[in-house]
Amino acid sequence: MSVPKKTVSAADMQEEWVQVQAAQRDPARFEPLYRRYYDPIFRFVYRRTEDEDLTADLCSQVFLKALQRIQDYEHRGVPFSAWLYRIASNEVSQHYRSNPQDRVVSVDDARISDLAEEFFEDDYEHLQKYLSAALNQLNEKDLQLIEMRFFEQRPFKEIAEIMNVTESNAKVKTYRILEKLKYHLRSVAERGV
Repeated sequence: MSVPKKTVSAADMQEEWVQVQAAQRDPARFEPLYRRYYDPIFRFVYRRTEDEDLTADLCSQVFLKALQRIQDYEHRGVPFSAWLYRIASNEVSQHYRSNPQDRVVSVDDARISDLAEEFFEDDYEHLQKYLSAALNQLNEKDLQLIEMRFFEQRPFKEIAEIMNVTESNAKVKTYRILEKLKYHLRSVAERGV
């Protein structure tokens, strides 16, 4: 899988860790973390809801829970944001368990092309239009994994932390999901839909 990896520098992680430790000593010092991550978390949630009001509500819950649980956070060699994304992922999943009819799959054409190329070296443009429908067939966790890997270009280590699985498990799950999508797309192509 040839997805460019987003990386966080050691200096950024150290700066972040200092901010986390300050917030753990005094919750009033959580604000720099909030300011640093509100926009990325908002975009992460919005991509899954396409509703600004709902996204704002879910983000409020994410940061409230993070503030309430900051004492429980342990540095594990991945950015603090992975912990926030896990909370956000859980909030989105919880929302869709309660409201499955509201679920959306939001992808842009450039990222769909990247994912489509993963399956089909030839004639992927023809099948690209069916990929969005195939993605909509996935369960919430599988869809989130694909979104994080291909649309947000997160490294497997960070995905594993967000999804609370091992890195190798994240890779295996991704491969299996891609195989499911490939099967669905091939059957669509054979039917000539």
